[in-house]
Amino acid sequence: MSRRSGLDGLISGVIKSSIRAAKAADREAKACQRRQLIAAQKELREEERQQKEDIKRAKLWDINNQVDKAENLTQKSNSLFEYLSCEILSEILKKEMSINFEKLKPTFDFPEKIVIPEELQKDIPEPIEKNYILAVGRLPFLGKIFPSIKNNWLLEIDSAKERFQQDSEVWKNKLIKRKAKILNLQQKHEKERQEYEYKYKQECQELENFKNEYYALETNSVISYVEIVLKSSIYSVNWDKKHRIAYSSKSKELLIEFKLPNFDIIPTVSEYKYVKSKNEINKKQRKKSELEICYKKLICNICLRTIYEIIKSDQANAVNTICFNGYIISTDPSNGNIVNRTIISVLTSKDEFEQINLKKVDSICCIQGLKANVSAGPKELKAIKPLKEFSMVDKRFVAEENIASTLDNRPNLMDLDPFEFENLISNLFTKMGLETRQTRSSKDGGVDAIVFDARPVLGGKIVVQAKIYKNTVGVSAARDLYGTMINEGAAKGILVTTSSYGSATYEFSKDKPLELINGNELLYLLSEVGIKAKIIMPE
Repeated sequence: MSRRSGLDGLISGVIKSSIRAAKAADREAKACQRRQLIAAQKELREEERQQKEDIKRAKLWDINNQVDKAENLTQKSNSLFEYLSCEILSEILKKEMSINFEKLKPTFDFPEKIVIPEELQKDIPEPIEKNYILAVGRLPFLGKIFPSIKNNWLLEIDSAKERFQQDSEVWKNKLIKRKAKILNLQQKHEKERQEYEYKYKQECQELENFKNEYYALETNSVISYVEIVLKSSIYSVNWDKKHRIAYSSKSKELLIEFKLPNFDIIPTVSEYKYVKSKNEINKKQRKKSELEICYKKLICNICLRTIYEIIKSDQANAVNTICFNGYIISTDPSNGNIVNRTIISVLTSKDEFEQINLKKVDSICCIQGLKANVSAGPKELKAIKPLKEFSMVDKRFVAEENIASTLDNRPNLMDLDPFEFENLISNLFTKMGLETRQTRSSKDGGVDAIVFDARPVLGGKIVVQAKIYKNTVGVSAARDLYGTMINEGAAKGILVTTSSYGSATYEFSKDKPLELINGNELLYLLSEVGIKAKIIMPE
């Protein structure tokens, strides 16, 4: 029994130990699971924290990016606004305006050295007879004993010499062909060089002719020169810078029709500001008055800049008087049609303009000081009457003194006597819809007439004086007409001539109710009412 009891106790102890070990293992497994769970939860929390940090950083980056974007847009808008209102004129005052004719010449860049292909540059080895003989070898030892062996050797030597002769001929032919090819290339290169040089000299001569014609005040050359000046003018903003130019060498008058940028070129936003709560960029609009002043300054700046560029580049002293007509092409909001409206017109002399210190002027005040016509509402496409119409100096109405003129059956106004000229002028204004009363002819070959414009408000009495002149009409004629106009109590005075006017005459007249019509403009007005005429000055 005692032995049985001992065995049972041992078994019971082993079982209990096993149970305890199993419980311990279970506890350890559970503890390990808890540790793994805690670690996983900690890792998940770290991932969530990292994600939150990433989202926070992304939001902060987006906010900073939006703030920077708003600041950049603001800076860009304000810089453009400042440029359009001020810097368009100031930036050109630092530059040299005169066109350098030498720089207009083409560059002579024809290659002096001929390019020989690589295959023609390689040496062609010359055959050497000694090498052919050495290739056969020496007379065999047995050749000294047996004649047949020696004869065979001698035949091989002869054959080697024959191959040498053949290869020498081939070598010589190759040299001849290579030399012929190189010579052909050299001749071709020389021919191309001569043709290039001929064209180069021709272009240089054309440029020299253009320069001489410009200094001789030839009409087309002066216009071309001004074209070069305008095309060389670089703005920091882009628009369709179309223009037309007319020039009279007799009066040294230049008329330019210049397409201006539309109102929408002005940046309407003064500040871009990022609003964090709405996550959007808000825009602060400029005041309507600011936009209108900026646009008026813009068109004034372009006008002054263009006149400045032309006058400062005038090396030949070809221009005494400039008329600038600035126009815009836009959609009329009242009818949806595309319209062409002149919104600024300036007439000035070189002497008057050179008295202006453009570094210190206010462009609007400067334009007003030049007695310009400026639209009261350029944004609304309110047009003004140009001080000088482009069509009135169109070259189609300018009579040229050449042999073809003798075949022209149009009457020459210079051949008319004062009475005939008086009738012509009276007929012109009558056909234009005005009531005309002639006066007696004056001794200087001109004619005085009183014209009545029946329109209310705008109409009234007009004094007209016309002069058949060969030379430029001086300022005294304008002064006399102005005095007559005041004495007659007239609303306006019109001076008509077959020639042209000097810059002093334009300066005197532009701030007074006087209108000057030169020979070209007279021909245009006559053509508009169906009267054909020409002006050929006597020798």
